[in-house]
Amino acid sequence: MTVYRERLWAAPWLFVATALVIPASIIVFAPINMTVGIVCAVLLYAGCVAGLIAGSPTIEVTTGELKAGRAHIERRYLGAAETFEGTEATMQRGRLLDARAWLLIRGWVSGVVRIPILDEDDPAPYWLLSTRRPNELARALNDRAGDNLPPAPHS
Repeated sequence: MTVYRERLWAAPWLFVATALVIPASIIVFAPINMTVGIVCAVLLYAGCVAGLIAGSPTIEVTTGELKAGRAHIERRYLGAAETFEGTEATMQRGRLLDARAWLLIRGWVSGVVRIPILDEDDPAPYWLLSTRRPNELARALNDRAGDNLPPAPHS
């Protein structure tokens, strides 16, 4: 059963910014053939949009598992999730980041959730996930029937 689900869609400004391939390809092909330039422009922009959509990972919390993009881990191996926003989130993605951590970071998403990994055989000490709804994700991860984990600290 799915408890939480979020798709990390690209920010709208990325779709607008990638539209710059349209005039660029028209400028390149206009001296040769304007029709070819327009067709290439449309195809290149469609490819950019498809890439942004296909590259948007999903975070999903079920009753037994956390899936983040292609990675997944059983919830029994997860510690209490912590939320970070603003400057604290920037610090978690930067100066305070452990190089061994597993990351699902998107630059256009400001909030992050840090989830400690309790499995001693796992080389990653924690997962750091970008999310637009950090409090909801942490609540979904920390709300486990039968577990006695402390509630996640709120930033």
